[in-house]
Amino acid sequence: MNIPFFNYPAHFNAHEEAFVAIFRDIGRRGAFIMQQDLRSFEARIAEYCGVKHALGVGNATDGLEMLLKAGGIEPGDEVIFCAHTMVATAGAIHALGAVPVPCETGPDHMMDVDSARAAITGKTRAIMPTQLNGRVCDMDAIQALAAEHDLLIVEDSAQGLGAKFKGRSAGSFGVGGCISFYPAKNLGCLGDGGMVLTNDSEIYHHILCQRDHGRDPETGDVVIWGRNSRLDNIQAGILDYLFDDYDGIISRRRHIAALYDEYLQGVGELVRPPAPGADELHFDVFQNYEIEAERRDELKSFLAQRGIGTLMQWGGKAVHEFPNLGITASLPFTERTMRRSLMLPLNMTITDEQVGIVSQSVKEFYAND
Repeated sequence: MNIPFFNYPAHFNAHEEAFVAIFRDIGRRGAFIMQQDLRSFEARIAEYCGVKHALGVGNATDGLEMLLKAGGIEPGDEVIFCAHTMVATAGAIHALGAVPVPCETGPDHMMDVDSARAAITGKTRAIMPTQLNGRVCDMDAIQALAAEHDLLIVEDSAQGLGAKFKGRSAGSFGVGGCISFYPAKNLGCLGDGGMVLTNDSEIYHHILCQRDHGRDPETGDVVIWGRNSRLDNIQAGILDYLFDDYDGIISRRRHIAALYDEYLQGVGELVRPPAPGADELHFDVFQNYEIEAERRDELKSFLAQRGIGTLMQWGGKAVHEFPNLGITASLPFTERTMRRSLMLPLNMTITDEQVGIVSQSVKEFYAND
């Protein structure tokens, strides 16, 4: 049996007729750039996340850069981020001439606040938590740290659409956050796409201008140096259609995670993520199901031989472990975590039976020791 980590063709095939109808409708209207389809989708996402403003952008990385710039981050400023994240998190900081400063991950694979505190210097201006795998960090602790040192909070919530901490959505803390609509995300389009979330009307207006070459949408005048980073209207139409069933998508992903948690109990060689409902403070949407595993590489090879796809996030390396980036840090807990971490297939095409097969295969690997 072949159980891919993510089935890209199936993402299209399951909705082909609807996607083609959306393409025809938007194409026949000539509504390609910043039209009503985008405005409607932005309004729905803002309401869903409980924020005042949502802006569709070309991708979440652009969104992070624009948020940092709108927040006043300048060359030479230091921004603390958790090293257990995609390079794009640090890349957004670097693109502004600011300095990305990594800190440790914690046992939950989220930002370790004590490590972030130790990384603060006189040049620190912001802290960028990553809401990883569909889970939100301990934002009480991060907000307290930011308030103590007068730091901006910018959330990399690319994987967090719908995830909550104490009832508040990822992307609703601090000056704002960014959502990714990369095809493999919980809500994925057919290419690149992103969304900026913010409650700050000045930040909102600044990014409205930034994303469209610096043009003020009310006057048409160019008021700042900007860029071209607009969510394509066709992608917005596709995402708006898929969003109709987003509650069902999240429910299904949480069900799959619950099955993994049940089937893999008792496997002492694994550390499982928190099960759905295990922590009343968090509502997790399970963008990924990331375990820690002894003999991780051997397990990955064993599963591959059985046709089961798995993935090591970012090639199994934290951001500071890419020497050409010039980020030097010693983060032993993060490095150990990266050597042990593996994501099992969790997507909208995997069946309950296949979850059982994956889990049984993991058990058999360790039973053969």
